[in-house]
Amino acid sequence: MAFLSVPPAGALALPTPKNFTSYLDLECFKTNAYQPPTTNITVRHLNPVLANLPTETVTLGVREQLCLPVAKNNVIPPSPALDFIRYVDLACYRITGITVNQGLVLRHLNPLLQNLPQTQVVMNVPQQLCVPVIKNNVVPPSDVLALVSHIDLKCYSITPNNPLGQQLSLRQLNPLLSTYPIHAVQVLYARQLCVPVQKAGDNIPTEALNIIKWVDLEKFDAVPASSGSLPTITLVLRHINPVLAGLPAEQAVLSAPLQLGLPVAKNGLLPPG
Repeated sequence: MAFLSVPPAGALALPTPKNFTSYLDLECFKTNAYQPPTTNITVRHLNPVLANLPTETVTLGVREQLCLPVAKNNVIPPSPALDFIRYVDLACYRITGITVNQGLVLRHLNPLLQNLPQTQVVMNVPQQLCVPVIKNNVVPPSDVLALVSHIDLKCYSITPNNPLGQQLSLRQLNPLLSTYPIHAVQVLYARQLCVPVQKAGDNIPTEALNIIKWVDLEKFDAVPASSGSLPTITLVLRHINPVLAGLPAEQAVLSAPLQLGLPVAKNGLLPPG
């Protein structure tokens, strides 16, 4: 099947780690269950705060979610961050692994939420590995692909499950979903912390690594105010990370959005820029 490449518009300037991570909000939709071929992946942590955690080999389980980039309350990410964020699509697969019991202090990075108080959490057991994909064979520009194809997040359960208690309006940013309705969600309880990892065999360019290692998303339950009005979407997903490029295409049927990943900093260590 042919790939549709978005035509380049000249070399894109990379965003700073702060600008990219602060505006990276992902709405996570439930998908139909899909079990990929047996795939074992060895991952190591990238963020400096978690450098003490061990490298771990995990097996991709059933796909549970597809997480897509959104803007909150119609605040669109600034360029050049927007040029990259709009193509961050992550398919999340069930995994199991070692319980880490890592205590952390989390602080929201997005300007809309950065005045909220810090929270203390304990990062527990890994539950998902979220890996980069493209939708319906639409490949982002090469400069964008060089960054987004290396974003892998390992999602751990966290306690306590504190509620955010915010109502937000969400708007899809990816061009393929431009007609998806803007909708309100009530953001409820924190469930996971998704932290950046590198898969064995993935040679991340230094410029991309300096951004990706700061991508930390706290995932909250997010209930649509009027879920009955939101459409079901059927997409074809293809893996774009070099380590998983040999996996077959997957059909994904997206039903109701379930969660919202919001960017955070850990233990007061802020992304540069």
